[in-house]
Amino acid sequence: MNVEKVILPPAMLGMLGGGQLGRFFVIAAHEMGYKVTVLDPDQNSPAGKIADVHLCAVFDNVDALNTLASTCDAISTEFENVPATTLETLANTTIVRPSAASVAIAQHRVSEKNFLQNAGLPVAPFVVINITQDLPEDISDIYPAILKVARFGYDGKGQARVKSNLEAQQAFTQFKGEECVLEKMLKLDYEVSVVLARDVDGNIAAFPTAENSHLNGILDVTIVPARDVTTHNVFINQQAQTLAARLAETLNYVGVLGVEFFICNGELLVNEIAPRTHNSGHYTIDACVTNQFEQQVRVMTGLPLGDARLHSNVVMVNLLGDIWQNNIEPAWNLALSNPKLKMHLYRKHEARAGRKMGHFTVIGEHKDEILADAMKVRNQLGVDT
Repeated sequence: MNVEKVILPPAMLGMLGGGQLGRFFVIAAHEMGYKVTVLDPDQNSPAGKIADVHLCAVFDNVDALNTLASTCDAISTEFENVPATTLETLANTTIVRPSAASVAIAQHRVSEKNFLQNAGLPVAPFVVINITQDLPEDISDIYPAILKVARFGYDGKGQARVKSNLEAQQAFTQFKGEECVLEKMLKLDYEVSVVLARDVDGNIAAFPTAENSHLNGILDVTIVPARDVTTHNVFINQQAQTLAARLAETLNYVGVLGVEFFICNGELLVNEIAPRTHNSGHYTIDACVTNQFEQQVRVMTGLPLGDARLHSNVVMVNLLGDIWQNNIEPAWNLALSNPKLKMHLYRKHEARAGRKMGHFTVIGEHKDEILADAMKVRNQLGVDT
Protein backbone atom coordinates (compact mmCIF):
# COMPACT_ATOMS: atom_id res chain seq x y z
CA MET A 1 0.00 0.00 0.00
CA ASN A 2 1.35 3.41 -1.00
CA VAL A 3 0.54 5.65 1.97
CA GLU A 4 0.74 8.79 -0.16
CA LYS A 5 -2.19 7.58 -2.27
CA VAL A 6 -4.44 6.67 0.65
CA ILE A 7 -7.50 8.84 1.33
CA LEU A 8 -8.36 8.76 5.03
CA PRO A 9 -11.45 9.77 7.05
CA PRO A 10 -13.14 12.21 7.32
CA ALA A 11 -12.63 12.86 3.60
CA MET A 12 -15.66 13.38 1.35
CA LEU A 13 -16.43 10.65 -1.17
CA GLY A 14 -18.77 11.00 -4.15
CA MET A 15 -21.42 8.57 -5.36
CA LEU A 16 -23.18 8.79 -8.71
CA GLY A 17 -26.64 7.37 -8.18
CA GLY A 18 -28.91 7.32 -5.15
CA GLY A 19 -30.58 3.90 -5.20
CA GLN A 20 -30.17 1.03 -2.76
CA LEU A 21 -26.62 0.27 -3.86
CA GLY A 22 -25.70 3.88 -3.18
CA ARG A 23 -27.49 3.75 0.16
CA PHE A 24 -25.46 0.76 1.32
CA PHE A 25 -22.31 2.54 0.15
CA VAL A 26 -23.18 5.59 2.26
CA ILE A 27 -23.74 3.34 5.29
CA ALA A 28 -20.37 1.61 4.79
CA ALA A 29 -18.54 4.89 4.24
CA HIS A 30 -20.11 6.46 7.33
CA GLU A 31 -19.16 3.48 9.46
CA MET A 32 -15.56 3.94 8.32
CA GLY A 33 -15.64 7.65 9.15
CA TYR A 34 -16.02 9.14 5.67
CA LYS A 35 -18.54 11.70 4.44
CA VAL A 36 -20.50 11.19 1.23
CA THR A 37 -21.98 13.40 -1.46
CA VAL A 38 -24.64 11.72 -3.60
CA LEU A 39 -25.57 12.98 -7.06
CA ASP A 40 -29.05 11.81 -8.08
CA PRO A 41 -32.00 13.61 -9.73
CA ASP A 42 -34.57 11.99 -7.43
CA GLN A 43 -35.24 14.11 -4.35
CA ASN A 44 -36.48 10.95 -2.60
CA SER A 45 -33.48 8.78 -3.47
CA PRO A 46 -32.65 6.27 -0.70
CA ALA A 47 -28.96 7.20 -0.68
CA GLY A 48 -29.61 10.94 -0.92
CA LYS A 49 -31.74 10.80 2.23
CA ILE A 50 -28.83 9.67 4.39
CA ALA A 51 -25.89 11.30 2.58
CA ASP A 52 -24.04 14.29 4.04
CA VAL A 53 -24.81 16.16 0.82
CA HIS A 54 -27.42 15.35 -1.82
CA LEU A 55 -26.94 17.09 -5.17
CA CYS A 56 -30.40 16.75 -6.71
CA ALA A 57 -29.53 17.07 -10.39
CA VAL A 58 -29.14 15.03 -13.55
CA PHE A 59 -25.85 13.24 -14.13
CA ASP A 60 -24.55 15.66 -16.76
CA ASN A 61 -25.43 18.86 -14.90
CA VAL A 62 -22.31 21.03 -15.19
CA ASP A 63 -22.73 22.87 -11.87
CA ALA A 64 -23.38 19.63 -9.98
CA LEU A 65 -20.34 17.95 -11.53
CA ASN A 66 -18.15 20.93 -10.68
CA THR A 67 -19.35 20.78 -7.08
CA LEU A 68 -18.75 17.04 -6.93
CA ALA A 69 -15.25 17.34 -8.40
CA SER A 70 -14.22 20.22 -6.15
CA THR A 71 -15.50 18.73 -2.88
CA CYS A 72 -14.85 14.98 -3.23
CA ASP A 73 -11.50 13.20 -2.99
CA ALA A 74 -12.74 10.15 -4.93
CA ILE A 75 -15.89 9.25 -6.85
CA SER A 76 -17.62 6.01 -7.82
CA THR A 77 -20.95 4.93 -9.29
CA GLU A 78 -23.78 2.63 -8.20
CA PHE A 79 -25.12 1.86 -11.67
CA GLU A 80 -23.72 1.45 -15.18
CA ASN A 81 -26.00 3.87 -17.00
CA VAL A 82 -24.26 7.02 -15.81
CA PRO A 83 -22.99 8.74 -19.00
CA ALA A 84 -19.37 7.78 -19.64
CA THR A 85 -18.70 11.44 -20.46
CA THR A 86 -19.65 12.31 -16.87
CA LEU A 87 -17.00 9.95 -15.55
CA GLU A 88 -14.45 11.29 -18.04
CA THR A 89 -15.13 14.88 -16.98
CA LEU A 90 -14.79 14.05 -13.28
CA ALA A 91 -11.61 12.05 -13.88
CA ASN A 92 -9.87 15.17 -15.18
CA THR A 93 -9.63 16.54 -11.64
CA THR A 94 -10.64 13.72 -9.26
CA ILE A 95 -10.01 10.02 -8.65
CA VAL A 96 -12.78 8.05 -10.38
CA ARG A 97 -13.06 4.28 -9.88
CA PRO A 98 -14.09 2.41 -11.99
CA SER A 99 -12.91 4.23 -15.09
CA ALA A 100 -15.15 5.64 -17.81
CA ALA A 101 -13.67 3.13 -20.28
CA SER A 102 -14.67 0.15 -18.11
CA VAL A 103 -18.18 1.45 -17.52
CA ALA A 104 -18.67 2.27 -21.22
CA ILE A 105 -18.06 -1.37 -22.15
CA ALA A 106 -20.43 -2.73 -19.51
CA GLN A 107 -23.26 -0.29 -20.30
CA HIS A 108 -23.48 -1.29 -23.95
CA ARG A 109 -24.38 -4.91 -24.73
CA VAL A 110 -22.65 -4.94 -28.12
CA SER A 111 -19.41 -3.56 -26.68
CA GLU A 112 -19.73 -6.00 -23.78
CA LYS A 113 -20.28 -9.07 -25.98
CA ASN A 114 -17.47 -8.09 -28.35
CA PHE A 115 -15.11 -7.48 -25.44
CA LEU A 116 -15.89 -10.87 -23.89
CA GLN A 117 -15.54 -12.68 -27.19
CA ASN A 118 -12.27 -10.93 -28.08
CA ALA A 119 -10.91 -11.74 -24.62
CA GLY A 120 -11.51 -15.44 -25.27
CA LEU A 121 -14.19 -15.68 -22.58
CA PRO A 122 -17.05 -18.15 -23.22
CA VAL A 123 -20.36 -16.54 -24.25
CA ALA A 124 -23.63 -17.74 -25.75
CA PRO A 125 -23.98 -17.45 -29.55
CA PHE A 126 -25.15 -13.93 -30.52
CA VAL A 127 -25.74 -11.64 -33.48
CA VAL A 128 -25.55 -7.83 -33.49
CA ILE A 129 -28.71 -6.25 -34.92
CA ASN A 130 -28.63 -2.72 -36.35
CA ILE A 131 -31.27 -3.03 -39.07
CA THR A 132 -34.10 -5.49 -39.76
CA GLN A 133 -32.02 -7.22 -42.43
CA ASP A 134 -29.52 -8.26 -39.74
CA LEU A 135 -32.10 -10.57 -38.18
CA PRO A 136 -31.31 -14.21 -39.07
CA GLU A 137 -33.82 -16.22 -41.09
CA ASP A 138 -35.82 -19.04 -39.52
CA ILE A 139 -33.33 -21.65 -40.69
CA SER A 140 -30.76 -20.20 -38.31
CA ASP A 141 -30.05 -22.30 -35.22
CA ILE A 142 -30.02 -19.15 -33.05
CA TYR A 143 -33.78 -19.44 -32.48
CA PRO A 144 -35.33 -19.49 -29.96
CA ALA A 145 -33.49 -16.38 -28.84
CA ILE A 146 -33.68 -13.25 -26.71
CA LEU A 147 -33.54 -9.84 -28.37
CA LYS A 148 -31.93 -7.29 -26.04
CA VAL A 149 -31.54 -3.57 -26.57
CA ALA A 150 -27.88 -2.55 -26.46
CA ARG A 151 -28.35 0.22 -23.90
CA PHE A 152 -30.34 0.83 -20.71
CA GLY A 153 -31.65 -2.71 -20.28
CA TYR A 154 -31.66 -4.26 -16.81
CA ASP A 155 -33.74 -6.64 -14.66
CA GLY A 156 -35.38 -8.06 -17.76
CA LYS A 157 -36.28 -4.66 -19.22
CA GLY A 158 -35.58 -4.03 -22.90
CA GLN A 159 -35.73 -7.75 -23.69
CA ALA A 160 -38.05 -9.97 -25.70
CA ARG A 161 -38.12 -13.72 -26.24
CA VAL A 162 -38.50 -14.60 -29.91
CA LYS A 163 -38.96 -17.93 -31.68
CA SER A 164 -38.72 -16.82 -35.30
CA ASN A 165 -37.60 -14.11 -37.69
CA LEU A 166 -41.11 -12.64 -37.69
CA GLU A 167 -41.26 -12.41 -33.89
CA ALA A 168 -37.78 -10.90 -33.89
CA GLN A 169 -38.89 -8.28 -36.44
CA GLN A 170 -41.91 -7.40 -34.30
CA ALA A 171 -39.77 -7.05 -31.16
CA PHE A 172 -37.17 -4.99 -33.03
CA THR A 173 -39.96 -2.65 -34.17
CA GLN A 174 -41.21 -2.36 -30.58
CA PHE A 175 -37.68 -1.36 -29.58
CA LYS A 176 -37.91 1.37 -32.24
CA GLY A 177 -35.04 -0.01 -34.26
CA GLU A 178 -32.47 0.55 -31.52
CA GLU A 179 -29.23 -1.41 -31.79
CA CYS A 180 -29.76 -4.84 -30.24
CA VAL A 181 -28.11 -8.15 -29.51
CA LEU A 182 -29.93 -11.32 -30.53
CA GLU A 183 -28.72 -14.05 -28.19
CA LYS A 184 -29.48 -17.75 -28.44
CA MET A 185 -31.72 -18.90 -25.60
CA LEU A 186 -30.04 -21.88 -23.99
CA LYS A 187 -31.37 -24.48 -21.60
CA LEU A 188 -29.77 -23.56 -18.30
CA ASP A 189 -28.65 -25.94 -15.58
CA TYR A 190 -28.51 -23.01 -13.16
CA GLU A 191 -26.94 -19.56 -12.79
CA VAL A 192 -24.09 -18.29 -10.65
CA SER A 193 -22.31 -15.00 -10.08
CA VAL A 194 -19.04 -13.74 -8.66
CA VAL A 195 -18.55 -10.33 -7.06
CA LEU A 196 -14.96 -9.22 -6.70
CA ALA A 197 -12.90 -6.15 -5.91
CA ARG A 198 -9.72 -5.21 -7.77
CA ASP A 199 -7.50 -2.38 -6.54
CA VAL A 200 -5.26 0.01 -8.41
CA ASP A 201 -2.26 -2.30 -7.91
CA GLY A 202 -4.09 -5.27 -9.47
CA ASN A 203 -4.81 -7.12 -6.23
CA ILE A 204 -8.09 -9.06 -6.30
CA ALA A 205 -10.39 -10.18 -3.48
CA ALA A 206 -13.29 -12.30 -4.72
CA PHE A 207 -16.35 -13.23 -2.71
CA PRO A 208 -17.60 -16.84 -2.86
CA THR A 209 -19.48 -17.99 -5.94
CA ALA A 210 -23.22 -17.46 -5.48
CA GLU A 211 -26.05 -19.56 -6.92
CA ASN A 212 -28.90 -17.40 -8.24
CA SER A 213 -32.48 -17.92 -9.35
CA HIS A 214 -34.53 -15.28 -11.14
CA LEU A 215 -38.24 -14.48 -11.37
CA ASN A 216 -39.50 -12.46 -14.35
CA GLY A 217 -35.95 -11.42 -15.16
CA ILE A 218 -35.24 -10.09 -11.64
CA LEU A 219 -33.00 -11.78 -9.09
CA ASP A 220 -35.17 -13.68 -6.61
CA VAL A 221 -33.01 -15.93 -4.41
CA THR A 222 -29.25 -16.18 -3.85
CA ILE A 223 -27.65 -19.15 -2.10
CA VAL A 224 -24.05 -19.07 -0.83
CA PRO A 225 -22.04 -21.22 -1.09
CA ALA A 226 -23.52 -22.39 -4.38
CA ARG A 227 -24.98 -25.87 -3.89
CA ASP A 228 -23.67 -29.11 -5.36
CA VAL A 229 -26.27 -28.98 -8.12
CA THR A 230 -24.17 -31.12 -10.46
CA THR A 231 -21.10 -33.31 -10.20
CA HIS A 232 -19.20 -30.46 -11.83
CA ASN A 233 -20.18 -27.96 -9.14
CA VAL A 234 -16.79 -27.62 -7.41
CA PHE A 235 -15.08 -27.17 -10.74
CA ILE A 236 -17.75 -24.69 -11.87
CA ASN A 237 -17.39 -22.59 -8.71
CA GLN A 238 -13.61 -22.46 -9.07
CA GLN A 239 -13.80 -21.75 -12.79
CA ALA A 240 -16.25 -18.90 -12.18
CA GLN A 241 -13.74 -17.32 -9.80
CA THR A 242 -10.92 -17.76 -12.33
CA LEU A 243 -12.88 -16.32 -15.24
CA ALA A 244 -14.15 -13.35 -13.20
CA ALA A 245 -10.58 -12.49 -12.16
CA ARG A 246 -9.34 -12.87 -15.73
CA LEU A 247 -12.13 -10.62 -16.95
CA ALA A 248 -11.25 -7.92 -14.40
CA GLU A 249 -7.58 -8.08 -15.32
CA THR A 250 -8.25 -7.93 -19.08
CA LEU A 251 -10.55 -4.95 -18.54
CA ASN A 252 -7.89 -3.36 -16.29
CA TYR A 253 -10.77 -2.83 -13.93
CA VAL A 254 -10.43 -0.92 -10.66
CA GLY A 255 -13.45 -1.17 -8.38
CA VAL A 256 -16.12 -3.69 -7.40
CA LEU A 257 -17.33 -5.86 -10.28
CA GLY A 258 -20.25 -8.26 -10.63
CA VAL A 259 -20.02 -11.09 -13.18
CA GLU A 260 -23.06 -13.23 -14.01
CA PHE A 261 -22.66 -16.72 -15.50
CA PHE A 262 -24.94 -19.27 -17.15
CA ILE A 263 -24.20 -22.98 -16.70
CA CYS A 264 -25.37 -24.99 -19.72
CA ASN A 265 -24.67 -28.72 -19.93
CA GLY A 266 -21.99 -28.33 -17.30
CA GLU A 267 -20.27 -25.52 -19.23
CA LEU A 268 -19.78 -21.99 -17.90
CA LEU A 269 -20.76 -18.97 -20.05
CA VAL A 270 -20.38 -15.30 -19.16
CA ASN A 271 -23.80 -13.64 -19.30
CA GLU A 272 -23.29 -10.04 -18.15
CA ILE A 273 -20.86 -7.82 -16.28
CA ALA A 274 -21.82 -5.02 -13.91
CA PRO A 275 -19.22 -2.31 -13.14
CA ARG A 276 -20.46 -1.78 -9.60
CA THR A 277 -21.64 -3.54 -6.50
CA HIS A 278 -24.24 -6.17 -7.33
CA ASN A 279 -27.63 -7.37 -6.08
CA SER A 280 -26.30 -10.93 -5.81
CA GLY A 281 -23.58 -9.62 -3.48
CA HIS A 282 -25.97 -8.29 -0.84
CA TYR A 283 -25.41 -11.42 1.19
CA THR A 284 -21.90 -10.14 1.97
CA ILE A 285 -23.36 -7.56 4.38
CA ASP A 286 -24.35 -10.28 6.85
CA ALA A 287 -22.22 -13.30 5.92
CA CYS A 288 -18.71 -12.06 5.06
CA VAL A 289 -15.86 -10.53 7.02
CA THR A 290 -15.88 -7.54 4.64
CA ASN A 291 -18.94 -6.65 2.57
CA GLN A 292 -18.97 -5.49 -1.04
CA PHE A 293 -19.74 -1.88 -0.11
CA GLU A 294 -16.81 -1.58 2.27
CA GLN A 295 -14.66 -2.99 -0.53
CA GLN A 296 -15.95 -0.21 -2.79
CA VAL A 297 -14.86 2.36 -0.20
CA ARG A 298 -11.48 0.66 0.15
CA VAL A 299 -10.80 0.62 -3.58
CA MET A 300 -11.79 4.27 -3.94
CA THR A 301 -9.59 5.42 -1.08
CA GLY A 302 -6.54 3.26 -1.78
CA LEU A 303 -6.89 1.18 1.38
CA PRO A 304 -5.93 -2.52 1.27
CA LEU A 305 -8.76 -4.81 0.21
CA GLY A 306 -10.66 -6.40 3.07
CA ASP A 307 -11.02 -10.11 3.81
CA ALA A 308 -13.76 -11.46 1.51
CA ARG A 309 -14.12 -14.71 3.44
CA LEU A 310 -17.57 -16.19 4.14
CA HIS A 311 -18.16 -16.75 7.86
CA SER A 312 -21.71 -18.18 7.62
CA ASN A 313 -23.81 -20.02 5.09
CA VAL A 314 -26.46 -17.66 3.78
CA VAL A 315 -29.61 -17.38 1.68
CA MET A 316 -30.79 -14.00 0.37
CA VAL A 317 -34.31 -13.22 -0.88
CA ASN A 318 -35.26 -10.08 -2.81
CA LEU A 319 -38.40 -8.19 -1.82
CA LEU A 320 -40.21 -6.42 -4.66
CA GLY A 321 -42.98 -3.86 -4.51
CA ASP A 322 -45.51 -6.54 -5.46
CA ILE A 323 -45.82 -7.64 -1.82
CA TRP A 324 -47.08 -4.21 -0.71
CA GLN A 325 -50.64 -5.03 -1.80
CA ASN A 326 -52.98 -2.00 -1.64
CA ASN A 327 -50.13 -0.08 0.04
CA ILE A 328 -50.43 -2.30 3.11
CA GLU A 329 -47.18 -3.22 4.84
CA PRO A 330 -46.29 -6.93 4.60
CA ALA A 331 -46.41 -9.16 7.69
CA TRP A 332 -42.99 -8.17 9.00
CA ASN A 333 -43.67 -9.85 12.34
CA LEU A 334 -43.58 -13.24 10.61
CA ALA A 335 -40.16 -12.50 9.19
CA LEU A 336 -38.58 -10.72 12.13
CA SER A 337 -39.52 -13.47 14.58
CA ASN A 338 -36.74 -15.61 13.04
CA PRO A 339 -33.54 -14.89 15.03
CA LYS A 340 -31.32 -15.90 12.09
CA LEU A 341 -32.96 -13.46 9.69
CA LYS A 342 -31.54 -10.03 8.82
CA MET A 343 -33.96 -7.55 7.22
CA HIS A 344 -32.84 -4.75 4.91
CA LEU A 345 -35.50 -2.32 3.62
CA TYR A 346 -34.38 0.42 1.25
CA ARG A 347 -36.80 3.19 2.32
CA LYS A 348 -37.94 3.87 -1.23
CA HIS A 349 -40.63 6.51 -1.56
CA GLU A 350 -43.18 4.31 -3.34
CA ALA A 351 -43.72 0.57 -3.73
CA ARG A 352 -44.31 -0.52 -7.32
CA ALA A 353 -44.60 -3.92 -8.96
CA GLY A 354 -41.17 -5.20 -9.95
CA ARG A 355 -39.36 -2.49 -7.97
CA LYS A 356 -36.67 -3.69 -5.56
CA MET A 357 -37.81 -2.51 -2.14
CA GLY A 358 -35.60 -4.60 0.13
CA HIS A 359 -34.12 -8.00 0.84
CA PHE A 360 -33.54 -10.33 3.73
CA THR A 361 -30.91 -12.90 4.51
CA VAL A 362 -31.00 -15.98 6.69
CA ILE A 363 -27.62 -17.07 8.00
CA GLY A 364 -26.48 -20.16 9.86
CA GLU A 365 -24.41 -23.34 9.85
CA HIS A 366 -26.82 -25.79 8.24
CA LYS A 367 -27.48 -25.09 4.53
CA ASP A 368 -30.74 -27.02 4.22
CA GLU A 369 -32.16 -25.48 7.38
CA ILE A 370 -31.52 -21.85 6.42
CA LEU A 371 -32.82 -22.44 2.88
CA ALA A 372 -36.04 -23.90 4.30
CA ASP A 373 -36.37 -20.96 6.72
CA ALA A 374 -35.75 -18.42 3.95
CA MET A 375 -38.32 -19.98 1.62
CA LYS A 376 -40.87 -20.18 4.43
CA VAL A 377 -40.52 -16.45 5.13
CA ARG A 378 -40.53 -15.73 1.41
CA ASN A 379 -43.91 -17.41 1.13
CA GLN A 380 -45.25 -15.77 4.30
CA LEU A 381 -44.45 -12.34 2.87
CA GLY A 382 -46.33 -13.16 -0.32
CA VAL A 383 -43.41 -13.36 -2.72
CA ASP A 384 -44.50 -15.03 -5.99
CA THR A 385 -48.08 -15.59 -4.91
